Amino acid sequence: MPDKMASGRELWVLGIKAGKGREEQLCSYLAAGGYDCRLEHVENLASGRPLGILLDISPFSEDGWGLLLKIKSDPALRNIPVLLVFLSEMGTVGGVFPVAGFFTLPVDEHYLLERLAVYGLTEDAETWDLQALVVSRLGEEALSRVIESVGFEVVKAYTAKEARALVSIHPVYMAFSSLMLPDMSAFELLEKLRLSPYSSNTPVFVLLKTEMKQGEKTAMSREIAHLVSKKQLSCEEFLGFLRRRG
Repeated sequence: MPDKMASGRELWVLGIKAGKGREEQLCSYLAAGGYDCRLEHVENLASGRPLGILLDISPFSEDGWGLLLKIKSDPALRNIPVLLVFLSEMGTVGGVFPVAGFFTLPVDEHYLLERLAVYGLTEDAETWDLQALVVSRLGEEALSRVIESVGFEVVKAYTAKEARALVSIHPVYMAFSSLMLPDMSAFELLEKLRLSPYSSNTPVFVLLKTEMKQGEKTAMSREIAHLVSKKQLSCEEFLGFLRRRG
């Protein structure tokens, strides 16, 4: 997301119920960075086409995980950038999760290759010996074959601990991780990878199932709440995440 708004376009905030004021700090942060924003509904995305979406996935959200799945499963909506945020019950901005993108499973081969090309991640694959990391307890054979087809060597990890060990030995060009791993969530893995000099700038894509049961949504929200704890991001810290996505 760029620092300034494109003419006639704005950021939309989803997952927050109107009338409770939980969006006020988030919107004030965005205004300080020169952004326009408003609370919206997923049903209006196809006609509205915002510059990007900020989606609350905290336990206090209005089905944030369900909204994420709905957006990323719909070919008409899935290219809209989504930045996941954690807002406390009172609306404090407690965390931001700047993953490179989301793909639903089973993977759509053509869409995956198209998006990687748009991100400029396939240009050097046949020139250099580059590795892509796939982190999933299932191995994701179909995904691995697609990545290999454009020249990457696929390295597999079945837990987050194993993934961290692998990137500490040899850097990878990009990574794909299941939303929930046996030992932690993809978002906790993302934070840990950012601490390593070998993986601090590695693009990480999150793999989503097309459906999540209510118990899974609740468990993920609690996992995120535990990860965020009682942190509060300053306006400058928050805007830094948006600038890095530009």
